[in-house]
Amino acid sequence: MSTQKVKNLHLKQNNSERQWKFSEILEDHQIRERWEKVRKYFFLRESTYDMTRRCNIQCDGCYYFEGEKQFARESTDVNAWRSLMKKEKARGITYVVLAGAEPSLVPELCEVCYKEMPLGAIATNGIKIIPQSVGYKIHISVWGNDETSLKVRNAKNMLLRQIENYKNDPRAVFVYTFTKDNIDNVDEVVKILSEYDSKITFNIFSAPVGYNGDLCHDEESLFRIREKMVKLLSTYPDTVLFSHYSAVAHTHKYGLHDLYSCPYPRMNPSTDIGLGRSFRQYRTDLTWDRSAACCVPDTDCMDCRHYAAGSAVVTA
Repeated sequence: MSTQKVKNLHLKQNNSERQWKFSEILEDHQIRERWEKVRKYFFLRESTYDMTRRCNIQCDGCYYFEGEKQFARESTDVNAWRSLMKKEKARGITYVVLAGAEPSLVPELCEVCYKEMPLGAIATNGIKIIPQSVGYKIHISVWGNDETSLKVRNAKNMLLRQIENYKNDPRAVFVYTFTKDNIDNVDEVVKILSEYDSKITFNIFSAPVGYNGDLCHDEESLFRIREKMVKLLSTYPDTVLFSHYSAVAHTHKYGLHDLYSCPYPRMNPSTDIGLGRSFRQYRTDLTWDRSAACCVPDTDCMDCRHYAAGSAVVTA
């Protein structure tokens, strides 16, 4: 091997071991251009909060009813939630995600959170209306057409009920979660929502820890989903909230962690900067566990393609 080749090999090895400063990374012109596009959103510092252990439906592959969080005591104390939100704001949190099991069952707690922290989103099944006094974005989960939803979620006429509750509501974004079995339902669902001038985005079913059921994906189903996403983006540009980049990233044969290295505390030991330092996932008893804290706890990290992780991937 020539002397120059040896020098190049040593340089490559040293670079792979080096701890790069962020300012050095930004010296790359292409990276700086991308950074400038997303930096305006960096004031958003999120954490997530389980509002209640109760739910009004039973879904196959539910994330909430996996792991220890489902057994946490439920706090319904309005003042305790108000105090938590004030403490969260004081430590720099600016964006909240209210979730599991079904936050619409505790509207009074959602309203307390909104009054203290007005930026955020609520993940709901959409069967029960969340009062207009709660101004968060409402992310309404859709797992297929009504026939498929009845099989997977044990609820009748689900899409029609969701639309009836949230039509003409600027807070509402319908979130279509692709499973292996509902890929062909999406055209029908998007068409219906477009007729109501509603908005929809996409999610990929990511297996909870230990789940090996029929909803799991393989390379073929992921490829088909990508084709559907791209087609619907061009067919319904005023209805679909997504991007070609997200379509490729979330349907890759490798999950988001393998592609980008997940920045959430559960998979990120660093407490120096970013989500590793600031993110917490609170349970219904208002405690949190760093070892379990991520955008959707108890997901199999190697299978994670959640839309909820998308913003973290971009900002990481």
